[in-house]
Amino acid sequence: MQQTENSLDVAIGILAMQGAFAEHQVMLQKLSLKRHIVIVLVRTSEDLARCDALIIPGGESTTIALLARLAGLLGPLREFVKKKPVWGTCAGAILLAQAAEGTKKGGQELLGGMSVTVCRNGWGSQVESFEAPLEVESLRDPDRPFHGVFIRAPVVLSLNPSPTDPPMQIISRISTSLLPHSQTIVPSDEDDTDPRDPRTIVALRQGRHLLTSFHPELTKDDRFHEYFVRECVLSSLS
Repeated sequence: MQQTENSLDVAIGILAMQGAFAEHQVMLQKLSLKRHIVIVLVRTSEDLARCDALIIPGGESTTIALLARLAGLLGPLREFVKKKPVWGTCAGAILLAQAAEGTKKGGQELLGGMSVTVCRNGWGSQVESFEAPLEVESLRDPDRPFHGVFIRAPVVLSLNPSPTDPPMQIISRISTSLLPHSQTIVPSDEDDTDPRDPRTIVALRQGRHLLTSFHPELTKDDRFHEYFVRECVLSSLS
């Protein structure tokens, strides 16, 4: 972890309670940007207070929320989400949601921040994980597909913005032809080919926040990390 900070540094935290936080750290270290990135592995409220932005990794959303509560971090995280950029991948996307379905008994503690309802494990169980090429116009080299890794991925069920919420921007959708188990969420009497269907959304931005239902950190492609830093983090600091 980088330690030295100055006024030109950008401190990006990674919630390091459980899940793929080390993989996100490696990806951030690969970036070559004009601003120096200080990486903070966040386990305490003091760690969080150092950060200009935060990444919530993939893992097990219920476990991450429980460990955050035990560490006294849930309240500080909810306040952080209101003010600074946050990117949630897979489990992190669930925690960033306004509401979640398909949760374990007892429900799911959420941080909010994005006006969406998601379905936990919406594409199926661990054995139904899959990979697919994604078209993402907002990334560097947009003609090159991004390799999406979906592991017990959440599904976006609905977009619920209020008139006062930041605008929502769909960054990427997945073609239903690439979904090996789309029947797990699409009833047989529904049309699953409608491109307006929110369930095809796999990357979404709202204001400073970014949600991806897949795991960019499990690839060798740093373009989503670059996008988050350039478009969500640095733009909020300028």
